Amino acid sequence: METYEICKDLAIIIIFAKLFGLIARKLKAPQVAGEIVAGLILGPCLLNWVEATPFIQQMAEIGVVLLMFCAGLETNLKELIKTGPKALAIACSGVFVPLCGGTLLYMVFYGFSGIGTPEFFKALFMGTIMTATSVSITVESLREMGVLKGEVGTCIINAAIIDDVIGMIVLTVVVGFNDPTAKPLPILRNTALFFVLALIVGYCAYKAFKKIDQRYPHTRRITIAGLALCLALSFIAERYFGIADITGAYVAGLILCNIHDSDYIARRLDINSYIMFGPIFFASIGLKTDIKDFSLSILWFSLAFVAVALLTKIIGCGLMAMLLGYPPKHALKIGVGMMTRGEVALIVSQKGLAVGLLNPVYFTSVILLIIVSSILTPIAMKALYSLAPDESLTNAEIAEEAKTEEQAEAAEEAQTDKEEAQADKEEAKAEKA
Repeated sequence: METYEICKDLAIIIIFAKLFGLIARKLKAPQVAGEIVAGLILGPCLLNWVEATPFIQQMAEIGVVLLMFCAGLETNLKELIKTGPKALAIACSGVFVPLCGGTLLYMVFYGFSGIGTPEFFKALFMGTIMTATSVSITVESLREMGVLKGEVGTCIINAAIIDDVIGMIVLTVVVGFNDPTAKPLPILRNTALFFVLALIVGYCAYKAFKKIDQRYPHTRRITIAGLALCLALSFIAERYFGIADITGAYVAGLILCNIHDSDYIARRLDINSYIMFGPIFFASIGLKTDIKDFSLSILWFSLAFVAVALLTKIIGCGLMAMLLGYPPKHALKIGVGMMTRGEVALIVSQKGLAVGLLNPVYFTSVILLIIVSSILTPIAMKALYSLAPDESLTNAEIAEEAKTEEQAEAAEEAQTDKEEAQADKEEAKAEKA
């Protein structure tokens, strides 16, 4: 493909994604739902104007990494520590229930097989696909509603991150029965080593960034350094420890979330995410979908696959949240927030294809699950928060608080721009001297 063709594809994606994002907002739905629909329309499902090329997929991967980094920057560390044990329990339940549900579903459609047979492991792999959670879409929806930093939002993010780590371990164990070279113990060891490394690097990076922040507040260099830390940890996590790069990006955000300029870094990076990388990521989900190989039998299985995958996440995570003391309305939000599937489900599916545990015809079922959950989850989350807002505030107070926060943010951004310009002048003078 010629370079100018890439420019054409990006222009089409950005225009359509933003157009349908605005339409979604007019219809009281989150923008991300509109951006995914734009990808469906542009891809092989309808117009076939844009192909999901490796370059677009790489741009989309950068988009999800930036999104998770910003989510880490905006995380309330006290709430993270407070909800950590609860998030672990919710994640474990959110893996176990879908794993059982997916296995039983495959057996109901294609017959029950004895434990240890090839068909049993194919059924077990269907359940493994259901264990994955894609937090990026939920994160964007929570950010859009202004509830990302709350206890429920923090719990969802933490549980989803832990969920993916557990899901990768389950994948390794299941594949291990099919491929003797895959060992589950090294995965457990590498996961533990990564978080030990993250603690050491995190402490050193936090001290260094704190000094930079004090000496050069509100300057571009701290944003650039923060982005470099995000990309470095993303690379290290996946390359050397076999952990998803989004986990490394989120950890990088957590490291910097307590420095004074964390909000400043998040705002600066959010501009790139909002303008280009975010729309490309969400539209790419739709671009991957191709329904030409669908048959009636696969359609029925796919519909059941989607229903079971969504319900088992809601039941597994929601019931555990209730057992941990969350009110039913908040437990339902956690269950619904955990039901999205995305890039991790695709990674798991592609691994299954490679080792012969997944028939290629079922890949379309996985894509359908990703599309339905990606569109349905943000709409359902917005409906749940509108029906059950914070009980301590009336609707008028909520609107007034949102307005006040928006005005304060605008004033702070104006002051930040002024301080940045002054800091740049002083920096230029120092360099000349």
